[in-house]
Amino acid sequence: MLVREVMSSPAVTVRRTDPVRRAIRVLHGQDITAAPVVDEDERLVGVVSELDLLRGEFEPDPRATVRPDAHASEPLPCRVMEVMTRDVVTVTETTDVTVAIDLMVGKRVKSLPVVNGGRIAGMVSRRDLIAMLARPGEDLRQEVTAALREQYPFGPSWDVAVHDGVAELSGPPHEHADRIADVLARTVPGIVRVRHVRRSP
Repeated sequence: MLVREVMSSPAVTVRRTDPVRRAIRVLHGQDITAAPVVDEDERLVGVVSELDLLRGEFEPDPRATVRPDAHASEPLPCRVMEVMTRDVVTVTETTDVTVAIDLMVGKRVKSLPVVNGGRIAGMVSRRDLIAMLARPGEDLRQEVTAALREQYPFGPSWDVAVHDGVAELSGPPHEHADRIADVLARTVPGIVRVRHVRRSP
């Protein structure tokens, strides 16, 4: 599965000159955990996450401690550019989803900007991936069946079943046709594997 088949697009972005409180309202209102930060030319310059935006927004409650706050006199960050992460890990629309997952795990991030020529094409998040895996089996079965009929109308006839994201194609053995069917079935978002169940000719 490719990133373009699972990403959210268009991406919700904020500008680097936006006030921090505006970015907070954007993330909260859109129910997202991070947003790409763009410059005046709509090019990616960073990412701002919930944790970035929480930085410096709260002071210790005097009821919880008797120690004075050493940072109370420091000015709060007021622009997104002051708190955003500049070293951004990105993927493209044709990146394999497994690569995106490895990056999320390795970098400990919940989402990745999807770029095309330096511009934002979308965002792919753990939530997007979970949503694909949660799709009902009957919906996936119908889409796999439709993909085989539309893209390979003169191929063999397969009976299709889907269980937990695994497409089972039942039909007579045909090595070349089976390879084509595998590719077509995997284009359906939510299909993670394809298995062939042999049927007597």
